[in-house]
Amino acid sequence: MLAGSNIRVVVKSLIISYIITGILLLLTALLLYRLEPQQSMVSVGILVIYVLSSFCGGLLAGKGIRSRKFLWGLVTGTLYFIMLLAASWISGGIDAKAAEIITTMLLCLGGGMLGGMLE
Repeated sequence: MLAGSNIRVVVKSLIISYIITGILLLLTALLLYRLEPQQSMVSVGILVIYVLSSFCGGLLAGKGIRSRKFLWGLVTGTLYFIMLLAASWISGGIDAKAAEIITTMLLCLGGGMLGGMLE
């Protein structure tokens, strides 16, 4: 498969990942409004959303490319995290600790790679 088509597959999988993220974050906001959960529950919920979204992106990338699927899932998870970090920085800065950022990064990379492997 050509490199250009691989890039298209990864871009499409990233777009779908961000659509999933947006939908799940809207549902989370609705739940926050209704239930008023503790901050720790909200943080865990957001991490789960990131992992699920990068997993779906890796799964789609693996299905689309079909060779070295774990690697393309890892690439998708990496790009997902980079865009997430950039969006956070642009929207008002990053006030998280380095350990939290690294944990989120590892979860996004792992979710993408696992999604690529499970195709």
